Amino acid sequence: MKSVVIASILTLATPVLAMAQTAGQPTGQVTVVGSVPALCSSGAISGGTSVFDLGVLIDTSTGYLLPSLSAPSKTLSGAFCNAQSTITISAAPMTAQNQSGPVPNGFTNGVDFVATASGWTTAAASTSTSASTQPNAVQQQPSPRAADIVVSLSTFTARGGNLRLVSDEEYRGSVIVTLAAVN
Repeated sequence: MKSVVIASILTLATPVLAMAQTAGQPTGQVTVVGSVPALCSSGAISGGTSVFDLGVLIDTSTGYLLPSLSAPSKTLSGAFCNAQSTITISAAPMTAQNQSGPVPNGFTNGVDFVATASGWTTAAASTSTSASTQPNAVQQQPSPRAADIVVSLSTFTARGGNLRLVSDEEYRGSVIVTLAAVN
C-alpha cells in the first residue's frame, strides 16, 4: 500500500516540476565534445602463416633459379584507416643466411623479386628488390577505407644476372606493408 501512494505522489508532482522549470527558470546549454584520432590498422594475415615458403629455389639438374618460381598470395584481412592514408610496401631480397666468404664466379647468394600490395588503392603499391628507385612503392588513399590487402610476390631473378645459386640451408628476405594516416 505504501508504494502505491508514493507512486501516485510522484506522478502528480512531475507535471508541476516541469511547469516550474519552464516558467521563469533559466536554462543552460552544455556542450558535449570528444575527439577521434586518425587511426590505421593493417589487419591480420588470414589463411595461414606469415611466411612465403617458396620451397626449393633451383632446378636441381642445372643449379639455376627455377623459372616457374611462385608463391601463393597472403591476405591482410580487416585493414582500415579512418582518415586519408598512404600504403607503403618495401622489401629486402632473399639472401643466403649461412654463406660466408666471397661468392665464386658464376654464382650468386641473392634472389630479387617484386612485391605488390593491392586492394587498398586504385593502383597497387609495388616494389622491386633489384631497383634503385621505387616510384610505385607509396600510394595515396584519399578517404577513409576498410578493405583486405593482398600481398603477392612475382618476377623472381637471381641477383646479378643468370647465375647459379650457392648452396645454403636457407635464403631469407622480407616484405613490409605499412598503412599510415595522412595528417
